[in-house]
Amino acid sequence: MTTVDELEWFVVLAETEHMTQAAERLSLTQPTLSRALARLERRVGAPLFDRVNRRLRLNPFGMIMLEHARRGLAELAAAEERIATLRDPDHGTIRLAFLHSIAAGLMPEILRVYRAEAPGVRFELTQAAGHEIVEHLLAGRADLGLTAPRPEVDELGWTGLYRQQLCLAVPDGHPLAGREHVALADAGDEPFVTLQAPIGLRRLTDELCARAGLTPRFAFESTEIGTLEGFVAAGLGVAIVPQPRPQRAEPGVRYLPITDDSAHRMIGLSRLRERPLPPVVDRFARFVAARFRDGVEAGRDRARVW
Repeated sequence: MTTVDELEWFVVLAETEHMTQAAERLSLTQPTLSRALARLERRVGAPLFDRVNRRLRLNPFGMIMLEHARRGLAELAAAEERIATLRDPDHGTIRLAFLHSIAAGLMPEILRVYRAEAPGVRFELTQAAGHEIVEHLLAGRADLGLTAPRPEVDELGWTGLYRQQLCLAVPDGHPLAGREHVALADAGDEPFVTLQAPIGLRRLTDELCARAGLTPRFAFESTEIGTLEGFVAAGLGVAIVPQPRPQRAEPGVRYLPITDDSAHRMIGLSRLRERPLPPVVDRFARFVAARFRDGVEAGRDRARVW
């Protein structure tokens, strides 16, 4: 059976293509390395190098072996890191997926504060649409996901963090721009720019329009809220978007709160129910939930913590 050491030795040998240099780098004797290569070649049933003028040249069999050896060693290193993560809440890696629409405001603040508390923690970040975050969680590619609205997937647990007001974005100078708030029915004759299905905010847009008795005319569909706001500023249409922070508002756009009580979305933290969270991930999840607890409204929008 091929050992991990032999795979590591083979990779070094493939990189140097020289028996003596590889042996020196590995602090091995040349005969030891030569015997290990012979065992590996017997194991796979093919020579892995061509011998040319006392040098080794990786052949097509060796190239296949190198690809899989590197992949196997990387998987082993990842497994060792995950096991270390399970044992130590102060170190390890948190795989976090989050929405495009919170990338510029919410995410940097969360990470900045948490890294000050746990400097030994590393993050693997994925920015994606809500339905893509669900896929990452179900496939085990992410430990946690910041999503909105709540995923309609039984396998996922979810904790509501905070309620974000939805607004009707209109260009400056629009007849509705001078209002403090707006009923969505008042925009029934306007062209809309919106996100593409199945993005979560598109679902909320469709639901709000249906509640207002509207069949909106879509002038453009995008994948990012920033693009919608830019097109609103250009006068292409109006859009239903989250209330931005003041410093994040698009120039040339007025954000009018919608009078419908359901005109909001809930930002929450999702995870796979059946997979226990490693301590390093669980600590971060509880930190995030506690940080937002005071801002979450009581009632049906508040989910239990995991």
